[in-house]
Amino acid sequence: MTLEFSSRARADLVAIADFIEPHNPQRALSFVDEIEARCRRLSLFPHQGERVPGFEGVRRIVHGRYLIFYRAEKERIVILAIMGGEMDLDHLLF
Repeated sequence: MTLEFSSRARADLVAIADFIEPHNPQRALSFVDEIEARCRRLSLFPHQGERVPGFEGVRRIVHGRYLIFYRAEKERIVILAIMGGEMDLDHLLF
């Protein structure tokens, strides 16, 4: 099963790194690496995430205070977005 990041998810990773970087540049990189590793583990258990009500086929998993939204398709997993859990998700999602 392949893993793909949408352009939105890639932009989210950059924004997360940019937010952390002024305070701790090394942690900015390692935290993004952790998120990417968490996403790669989805290939082992693609349906582990909780379904997101109101969004057909979309699931979410948690990493720290961030939510990773994804869709598990037949041959691939698509990471759709990565957001802080405190955000107004209904307004921001997709």
